[in-house]
Amino acid sequence: MCIKAGIVPAFLVTLNNFRRCSNIKELQINEEIRDKEVRLIDVDGNQIGIVPIKKALDLAYERNLDLVKVAPNAKPPVCRIMDYGKYKYELAKKEKEAKKKQKIINVKEVRLTPSIEEHDLKVKAKRANEFLQNGDRVKVSVRFRGRELGHTEIGKEVLMKFAELTSEYGAIEKQPKLEGRNMVMFIVSKKE
Repeated sequence: MCIKAGIVPAFLVTLNNFRRCSNIKELQINEEIRDKEVRLIDVDGNQIGIVPIKKALDLAYERNLDLVKVAPNAKPPVCRIMDYGKYKYELAKKEKEAKKKQKIINVKEVRLTPSIEEHDLKVKAKRANEFLQNGDRVKVSVRFRGRELGHTEIGKEVLMKFAELTSEYGAIEKQPKLEGRNMVMFIVSKKE
């Protein structure tokens, strides 16, 4: 496709406009409001009524505040007189508090083989116990290679022995299950 200088196909223009409009998440304030009439709410939350946009802007400027469109889809749109900077700050503060209260659970993985030695199993169980003490979930997987796939019961025994070694800090959330060449089990912290 050849685009000559200054000539842009119509479908590119509509795509760009659509993309630009979908990114707008901010509220319209002051001169950005293009409606002729709006339903106005003052600082205290009292309804003033339906007024022309010019009068609403004048009322907002008299009080050194902003006119913010809070309900753009209403007929006529609802605008409120408020301190927009303070409003944005309060929203950011609430969002930050909500993030603090959120608990993020990580999933750590421990990989084993069916022919793992006793000492190696204990070392990996010790590491899994550390993960469980931190409140993380542990995914334990046994990988079968070649002929080992014919003896999946050995892998299940290894997983159950591992669960026994980690039983002080964790409990089995999902029993061992064969998924392709791997047998997977999930252990969750007892703190939860």
